[in-house]
Amino acid sequence: MPRNQGFVLASRPTGVAVADNFRFFEKDTPAIADGQVLVRHHYLSLDPYMRGRMDESKSYAASQQIDDVMIGGTVGEVVESRHPKFAVGDKVVGMGGWQTYSVSDGVGLNKVMPGIPIQAFLGPVGMPGVTAWYGLNKIIAPKPGETVLVSAATGAVGSVVGQLAKAAGARAVGIAGGAEKCRFAIDELGFDACVDHRSETFAADFKAALPNGIDGYFENVGGKCFTLASRRLNDFARVAICGLIASYEGAETSSLDDLRILLVKRAKIEGFIVSDHLPLWPQALGELAGAVATGKLKWRETVADGIQAAPAAFFGMLRGKNFGKQLVKLI
Repeated sequence: MPRNQGFVLASRPTGVAVADNFRFFEKDTPAIADGQVLVRHHYLSLDPYMRGRMDESKSYAASQQIDDVMIGGTVGEVVESRHPKFAVGDKVVGMGGWQTYSVSDGVGLNKVMPGIPIQAFLGPVGMPGVTAWYGLNKIIAPKPGETVLVSAATGAVGSVVGQLAKAAGARAVGIAGGAEKCRFAIDELGFDACVDHRSETFAADFKAALPNGIDGYFENVGGKCFTLASRRLNDFARVAICGLIASYEGAETSSLDDLRILLVKRAKIEGFIVSDHLPLWPQALGELAGAVATGKLKWRETVADGIQAAPAAFFGMLRGKNFGKQLVKLI
């Protein structure tokens, strides 16, 4: 049988997540039963939500269990099948976790369409892309000429938000970490402006990039970005809160310093989890796939090599070291 390698959650973090929170394993893949498939993973997706799952706290989803394979989206190929809907050679996307092989009963496993790079189904044509699509279209719903601000503008979600906002006729302004990322947001993704949150002049640059205020804000980061954005909201602004990565490990707090802002501006703030909106996924994925296939939707990846690189790549992603979607190449 093929040898499977991967990581389980060995312990819960106390503050910042560290390598000892994970434990590497290697073992034979099990024999599959009727109704099951064996999938060889090509890529593993690393995403901010994983950090929250490592903690034992009440949330929108169950905590990652100790000694279980770490949760994660994967895309790969069926190498053995005893399932009527899947054949050997099918390319599939699912939640295979931090491992090189997984056994599935087909639930949550979907075939990917040809003509698009397989790893795109973990990014712009996957959960991050649908997250961007939902938050922008269903919460912010920008009108032509409005200003949409997005934090983590060159990340897997933010990069799609900005491009969709531009396609809707809005002015897209991004926040990113570093001059290189800001140049990419403007030159490659088509943002109208991008502000470097690492700059010593961040607050002044932020104000200058938003002379007409903010009509829609897509929040991926929180912390000081959220504080500054809240002070520049226009009347009837819409804020979609997707993530608060700045506060996941205690680096910054994410709070509204004056609740009166929401009343005076008649603003709407809505947090959302994209898995709550599964009926809309087919529409979103169809639109996103079409945009990727025609080259209208661009994206960038940071790829770590081999399953053993997953923990270090995960820590780097939490600290903003990745450029675009963070993946681990497994084959």
